[in-house]
Amino acid sequence: MYQTDMYEGMLAETVAVPGANGDLINAYFARPLGPGPFPGVVVIHHMPGWDEWYREATRKFAHHGYAALSPNLYYRAGHGTPEDVAAKVRGEGGVADDQVVGDLEGAMRYLRALPYLNGKVGVFGTCSGGRHAYLAACRVPGFDAVVDCWGGHVVMGPESLSPKHPVAPIDYTADLPCPLLGLFGEEDHSPTPEQVAIHEQALQKHGKTYEFHMYPKAGHGFFYHNRPNYRQEQAVDGWQKIFAFLEKHLSRGV
Repeated sequence: MYQTDMYEGMLAETVAVPGANGDLINAYFARPLGPGPFPGVVVIHHMPGWDEWYREATRKFAHHGYAALSPNLYYRAGHGTPEDVAAKVRGEGGVADDQVVGDLEGAMRYLRALPYLNGKVGVFGTCSGGRHAYLAACRVPGFDAVVDCWGGHVVMGPESLSPKHPVAPIDYTADLPCPLLGLFGEEDHSPTPEQVAIHEQALQKHGKTYEFHMYPKAGHGFFYHNRPNYRQEQAVDGWQKIFAFLEKHLSRGV
């Protein structure tokens, strides 16, 4: 039973974590106060950058009982507003997949070293962060659950590959070691419903545990309350599905 007079508190701060090639990168970290143990979640920012929405999302996970860490994947691009830094990164063709995977492995190891962790770590991302979440879960041992929200370019044709993105994430599907939750919009153009169906076929082919939800009247980024593409009903339902999924795979029975 929920006790209205129970103590509730949270710590939120920027920290330094080891990333790819031994680089120290900054990250936003939030956790409930108290002894725990808490499950962990790596919170991967989207293409628009390491911005305020992702600070809010990191604290939202902490409010729900998670030690949440959001690494700045654009750290090496220098200082500036999230918009300016993201524009610079986009102009350079994005960040290399290998570097992202290294940064996310460092974030996962940072969480696993915390004395109050319950031994489970999930990974969550939206937009390019959804793609990165799937890629990291497939390539890095140690993630226990993955949430991909409308991650584009999981399915990639040969024309979309590049030296920074040499392998389509879907090609790693056989290596996915943990359950996957995917949330998508019917009106999205990246990924399209057709691309989501191709991804689902690959998951089925390899016998993976997953659940996909395709929302009508929603496009790309329908969680972003500060943008015109926000869809309140679909976003509320999506968050409920996320926390039910993570509780099942990161919290229960621990």
